[in-house]
Amino acid sequence: MPLYAIFQIALKSLLRNKTRTFLTMLGIIIGVAAVITMLAIGQGAKTIVDDQINSMGTNVITVMSNMFNRSAVRSESGSSSGLTLEDVENIKDRFNDVLYASVLVTSFGRLKYKSLNWYSPVMGVDTDFQFIRNYEMEEGEFFTDNDVRSGNKVIVIGTTIATNLFPDESPIDKMIRLRNVPVRIVGVYKSKGQSVAGGDQDDMVIAPYSMVLGRLTGRWRPNLNIFVSAVSKEKIPKLQTDIVNYLLETNRAATEDDFVVNSQTDIAETSNRVSNTMTLLLASIASISLLVGGIGIMNIMLVSVTERIKEIGIRMAVGAKKKDVLMQFIIEAVMISLLGGLLGILLGAGLSKTLEHMMKWSISISTWSIVLSVTFSCAIGIFFGWYPAKKAASLNLIDALRYE
Repeated sequence: MPLYAIFQIALKSLLRNKTRTFLTMLGIIIGVAAVITMLAIGQGAKTIVDDQINSMGTNVITVMSNMFNRSAVRSESGSSSGLTLEDVENIKDRFNDVLYASVLVTSFGRLKYKSLNWYSPVMGVDTDFQFIRNYEMEEGEFFTDNDVRSGNKVIVIGTTIATNLFPDESPIDKMIRLRNVPVRIVGVYKSKGQSVAGGDQDDMVIAPYSMVLGRLTGRWRPNLNIFVSAVSKEKIPKLQTDIVNYLLETNRAATEDDFVVNSQTDIAETSNRVSNTMTLLLASIASISLLVGGIGIMNIMLVSVTERIKEIGIRMAVGAKKKDVLMQFIIEAVMISLLGGLLGILLGAGLSKTLEHMMKWSISISTWSIVLSVTFSCAIGIFFGWYPAKKAASLNLIDALRYE
């Protein structure tokens, strides 16, 4: 019997019981929709993390002291951090792979403008920090090298601070108090959103490190960190090694455990591993629905075989071969799975867009997730439709004709 004729017979059989056909494919619809939605959420989360990592800057390497290691002490300077301001200049001058380098000293302070108050982190940095972290200005400008050399009392603020302290006016050139120190706002940087850790990157005061050390931290020795930007992504591993070797060379009492030298690549790889694991977990859980849907197809097809024993006998009596009966029931199962898969894709896309709107979260539906769902649907149809089809094809002609 020609394949198209078998296909027509299978289609008529499914259309004869529309409600049962729809209920049979419902498990596949829900399963495919769940898989697509979960994969879209996972991909969306990965995209958000990638954007947050990129917001940290280009080819960034962070150099910190391991404060949990007691030997991280530089006796020559007396600093408890093991890093000094001289290290920044030495790293910048010593290695050709360094594009920018800046010290980072952190503090906190209460900002006061008129009757308004706001408490924010403070970062004391060099002018290179602007280029390392890709800060773009919303208003005004970044402070200058002269401001750093002179320790001028100028700051750059984030949009969160600007919105809360200056709701109805521009903050540029306004004088405010930072921990009771009068400072002038010279710029507002463009929004950078949340950090990888979930913090608000727009709730930040950026100031010349000389001013922070001289006016805010006093005699207390701060924990100095160093931010470095490599000339290219490919140079990052070598530059990390060079910086570690330099620190060990200039501080002979230290070990590699005394310093932490990380890069965006390290953070990105860790984040991607976590994201991929979570996406796989979500997809695996959602795939259980597909398995349940496949079992539902097998159950309904077995019932269908039982109901149509006499019909099968008549078809075999007028010349249908066992392979024709086998093919008919397999085609019915595949059609249920495939149609259920297509409806599941539409439902999954709709759910993803709904979640994107409700959560204000960028959710990405990848092509491979759609191809995977459709392929999986067809595979389920063949796998779970094989046994009922084989049972139908194995019926004895005389017994089938006598069946009531």
